[in-house]
Amino acid sequence: MKKVILFLFLSLFLSCNSGKRKPLGESDFQREMNSKFKDASTSPLTKSGLRKFKGLAFFPINEKFKVSAKLTKTPNGKVFNFPTTTSETVKYKKYGIIQFSIDGKDFELDIYKDPNPRIDYKNHLFLPFLDETNGKGSYGGGRFIDVLTTDIKEDGTITIDFNKAYNPYCAYNKLYSCPITPRNNSLAIAIEAGVMDYKK
Repeated sequence: MKKVILFLFLSLFLSCNSGKRKPLGESDFQREMNSKFKDASTSPLTKSGLRKFKGLAFFPINEKFKVSAKLTKTPNGKVFNFPTTTSETVKYKKYGIIQFSIDGKDFELDIYKDPNPRIDYKNHLFLPFLDETNGKGSYGGGRFIDVLTTDIKEDGTITIDFNKAYNPYCAYNKLYSCPITPRNNSLAIAIEAGVMDYKK
């Protein structure tokens, strides 16, 4: 009997502990985001926000917002200064144009690259976008998606997963300086996917 009680106790203990360790989320992306935001060493949240943090809000995962896009590179794209939410500017080069369809409608967005990236960011592309959920469920200033040059297929297509769209850090903390999404990267559709607006 004592062995049975001990076994049940250990099972309950391990179950509770594993529950605490496992971050919330329906996908690896969501779990990684919640884990990052919960960790004081990596979280953009203020001290007050970190204390109250229970998990980020996400739109339901929707496979229709995971699209195969045609990438047309712009090798002669100029380097220009991106305005930010502060007085600072950041330099980006237009890397190319992506074209894709959702619900039978065609869209295109400009995609960018840091002209002088850190070595660990040499393959990173920057995709900022606006859509019809801004201020109505998602952050008003638009959202970002990270893409890698190594994700580009031989046929010139690349998968864009809007379920992995995230907010700039300034949506959580005004001390951050964030690139302002260009108006030409506006989508005339509600992208109900990815991270939702942050309620402070």
